[in-house]
Amino acid sequence: MTKTAPEAPPRHSDDPKRKLSPAAQRFANASSTSLGSILIKIILIAIVDATAVFALFTAIGREAWAIATVIAVITVLINVVYFKRGWLPAKYLLPGTIFLLIFQVFVIGYTGYIAFTNYGSGHNSDKADAISSLLQSNQERVEGSPGYPVKLYDGDDGLAMLIERDGQQLIGDENTALSALEPTSLDGYTELNFADLLGRQQEVTSLKVEVSDNPADGTLRTSDGRTAYQYTSSLKYDEAADTMTDQKTGLVYKDTGVGAFTAEDGSQLMPGWSINVGFDNFTRAFTDSSIRGALFSVSIWTFAFAFLSVASTFFLGLFLAIVFNDMRMKGRKIYRVISILPYAFPAFLGGLVWAGMLNKDFGFVNQVLFGGANIPWLTDPWLAKFSVLWVNLWLGFPYMFLVCTGALQSIPQELSEAATIDGAKPFQIFRLIKLPLLLVSVAPLLISSFAFNFNNFNVIYMLTEGGPRLEDAGLNVGATDILISMVYKVAFVGSQRDYGLASAFSIIIFVIVAIISIISFKQTKALEELN
Repeated sequence: MTKTAPEAPPRHSDDPKRKLSPAAQRFANASSTSLGSILIKIILIAIVDATAVFALFTAIGREAWAIATVIAVITVLINVVYFKRGWLPAKYLLPGTIFLLIFQVFVIGYTGYIAFTNYGSGHNSDKADAISSLLQSNQERVEGSPGYPVKLYDGDDGLAMLIERDGQQLIGDENTALSALEPTSLDGYTELNFADLLGRQQEVTSLKVEVSDNPADGTLRTSDGRTAYQYTSSLKYDEAADTMTDQKTGLVYKDTGVGAFTAEDGSQLMPGWSINVGFDNFTRAFTDSSIRGALFSVSIWTFAFAFLSVASTFFLGLFLAIVFNDMRMKGRKIYRVISILPYAFPAFLGGLVWAGMLNKDFGFVNQVLFGGANIPWLTDPWLAKFSVLWVNLWLGFPYMFLVCTGALQSIPQELSEAATIDGAKPFQIFRLIKLPLLLVSVAPLLISSFAFNFNNFNVIYMLTEGGPRLEDAGLNVGATDILISMVYKVAFVGSQRDYGLASAFSIIIFVIVAIISIISFKQTKALEELN
């Protein structure tokens, strides 16, 4: 019997099942992870850079040099930080810092800037735009002007007008004055037929094409899409004298430094332009009788609303926390779940639901609970205030209930037992031991809750929209308006919007809340000694 030599073991390089050593495996995994993270980093930085380049060119095109500089600096900083080895803390801090600068510092700074201007309806642009707008908005057809045959074309930038004048074809649109027709001028345009003209009659009649680059030469307009006539402004601007003259009446309007052309009788031409007015907005807020009265009444109600909301929600939440914290209470867990349900309800949606339930004519409260009574919950000034406080109590007490429950459970039980042994009654234990210790934890939250309710826009606007209206007020404010809803109305509601005054009100609110918070936090330091 012949013996066969044993087979040689396969070499490692030929073994497909060979495993790497743990150190080599960790190195391979680290290399793969490092390569993947680098690719992701490059892709994300590329997206940021592309967005920044687009924003940069947009800012440069509008000659917003400050914004362009900020964009460039932030973009360079992002690239340096994330492509530089090390600097790990900066990689984590940079995104938050950028968002803080954009959404907090910039917003506050821009609000402060607007507060010192007359920016608002009729004053939302610069002087050159105001002059151009005045000349274009006061145009009338030139008497005896010839009619020009016209064709209208539709393109990506809107309608364009093609006319024939003195044997020459000229083309222009809303943004471009008439110029000679070039071979490629109509590329991408489609001529409007008769049906198109009828279907787009409003666009056709509103089309204005400037005759030349000089606004004083007027514009061409057409009413039927077939013939265009020249229109010129009834106002004439004298650049040398910086005056605007009404050619019909001869009345001269001058730039008197108020952001609008003003005549000697005080009448103004609108629109005007935005200018720096210094502290005029703050002066108006406290010296203009119509504004001062509204500001005073709204301020009083704002303080009352914030204080009563905090007090009512805190005491109700504390009462329920004490009751449901008692071990003798049966079904405590079920009651706790039911008590926090309003907290899970969005505040703005809760306001809308309660607005329907409190409706005077068909609301659930009047029709079901009061047997069809006609109680004006939201239209009577005092009932509306009560309704706002009630709805805010319903929305806010679960938060205080949760806070007080946690604070009570953190108080050592031995303190209550020792007081009981010393002969203290339950109410004395609560007033002298539990409540002071409770306030140590809850007092800062009460301050923040006061600041929140001071600016609680959702409940006010969704429930009553600030109404009912105060008829004698010089501003569009109502009986339930608080300062923040008044600011919203001044800035965004109605035909006359005064962003400058609204920004001044915002700064006043900020100062008030800051002062109250500083004083309150200083007072709460006395509670820290209880620890």
